[in-house]
Amino acid sequence: QLQASGGGLVQAGDSLTLSCAASGRTFSGDGMGWFRQAPLKEREFVAAVRRNTGTTEYADSVKDRFTISRDNAKNTLYIQMNSLKPEDTAVYYCAQGAVPIGMLSREAYYNYWGQGTLVTVSS
Repeated sequence: QLQASGGGLVQAGDSLTLSCAASGRTFSGDGMGWFRQAPLKEREFVAAVRRNTGTTEYADSVKDRFTISRDNAKNTLYIQMNSLKPEDTAVYYCAQGAVPIGMLSREAYYNYWGQGTLVTVSS
């Protein structure tokens, strides 16, 4: 089970860190990612990291503002979000799976999903 936490209401320009902890199991599969779904929109890729190599990938919309990281010893995934914008408002989901090379942004390869945590950015 993946448990996402850390969401909340912030103002534009603020920072927020989300966490995703695996309980009852350790992460299996190499891909660990964050996706988000804004109201009335499709869920979209935000960022991902490979558990073993630390290779990261980011959506263009968050590059240079968000940083994804993982703590393998704690089985926890993080995303540090800086310079938040109103358009970052969404439910953020963490996910994990055996993701093939080059496919970190493809949600179809993620087998396990957290319940989501809401991030609201006011202008």
